[in-house]
Amino acid sequence: MTRIMVVDGSAVTRQVLARSLLSEIPNAEVIACENAKEALEQLEQGRFELITTALMLPDQDGLTLCRAIRNSRSHHYTPVIVVSGDADSRLLREGFEAGVTDYFDKSKGYKAFGAFIRSFIQRNTGMMGSILFAEDSATAATVISKTLERHGLKVTHVTNAEAALHKLEEAEQQGNDVANTYDLVITDFYLQGKMTGGDLLHAIRARLHHSQQEMPVLVLTSNDDQNTQVEVFHAGANDFVTKPIVEEILLARVRALLLIRHQYTALKQQTETMRWIAATDSLTGTRSKRYLVDNGEDYLRNPDNQSVWGLLIDIDFFKQINDTLGHITGDHVLADLGDQLNASFSDSMTVRFGGEEFCVLIPHTTADKMLERAEQLRMDVKTLKPGGVDITISLGLISSADYPDINLTRFLSQADKALYAAKERGRNRGCVFTPDGILDIPQA
Repeated sequence: MTRIMVVDGSAVTRQVLARSLLSEIPNAEVIACENAKEALEQLEQGRFELITTALMLPDQDGLTLCRAIRNSRSHHYTPVIVVSGDADSRLLREGFEAGVTDYFDKSKGYKAFGAFIRSFIQRNTGMMGSILFAEDSATAATVISKTLERHGLKVTHVTNAEAALHKLEEAEQQGNDVANTYDLVITDFYLQGKMTGGDLLHAIRARLHHSQQEMPVLVLTSNDDQNTQVEVFHAGANDFVTKPIVEEILLARVRALLLIRHQYTALKQQTETMRWIAATDSLTGTRSKRYLVDNGEDYLRNPDNQSVWGLLIDIDFFKQINDTLGHITGDHVLADLGDQLNASFSDSMTVRFGGEEFCVLIPHTTADKMLERAEQLRMDVKTLKPGGVDITISLGLISSADYPDINLTRFLSQADKALYAAKERGRNRGCVFTPDGILDIPQA
């Protein structure tokens, strides 16, 4: 939840701005304040990630409010955006000194305001996440940890490099993505113990193979000579801060590195989403044929999946549905059938094979169980009425237990022969391709 404060003397403007923000930022909580006094009271009661204020308020101007925010302990670093229809010379001249982060020209319209704030948050979000902090000085650890925690960060403190590395390795061994467990590592370069902070840094890069974007590392050092700086960067650090620590410098470096980490995560998620889109049939929600081509052979060969059953499904007389009821109705039928197959075979690889034909690879299933599931599917579809249309399906099956060395193409080709036999024998039934010939599946 992103908490945003809107300060404006006009009730109508507050309402419109809040509505614009909520439409653009679904996870936002907007608190509206009429004047600076009310705004400062709210800031004392809770934490906000962003503050917007009009330039002129009933009790004082927006720049005075901004100065008060910068002097507060809890929101010293919180971004403040001035919303004004007149960016006069005073605003431009005194804004930086007052601590204004950015401006929005109200004349651009309220819809543009919501988009502006959404873009600002995406570009500037940084002070959130979990930090693994290695520091052997109890005093420094306490001061720095409290500073980071005061700004909403979760800090896990360890006193040596060995413990830090153990926590990173432990997360991986437990099956967790370490990048989702810690967003940033902060370490003193000179730690007591067998491993120094430099050794920890090298282990993160060379042993755990985490890049500077995937796992940023900020080094703390009391030595600011050029040789040490070169050594820090050579070891793979993103940045360093010299001791004694200046809070503003530390937080600026942390914010910048967390932003790198968050952008990496967003890019990774976008890549995963695109990969999922490419592997999914957009109409039915099943896997795409391309996914089957890329992964089906390994799935069939995987010892953990044995025995694998191949199931081909074809909608009977589907062309008549398209010709008489229209292609849109036909698409509804395919979409509903895809949902049914995904639900019935959630443990399997379900693929739209082409047109009205589907393919399912079902792992580690006995013959009795598979024939029972196939017959249950046939009966379920008969009563499903996908798209509001009465349909039946024909099925063709084959088991890898009968053909252990067969490749995927041949495997599905034999299942297709069983499917063709089911259609020849009257449709609305299933057949199995076996070494003894093509056999009918007993109907309930």
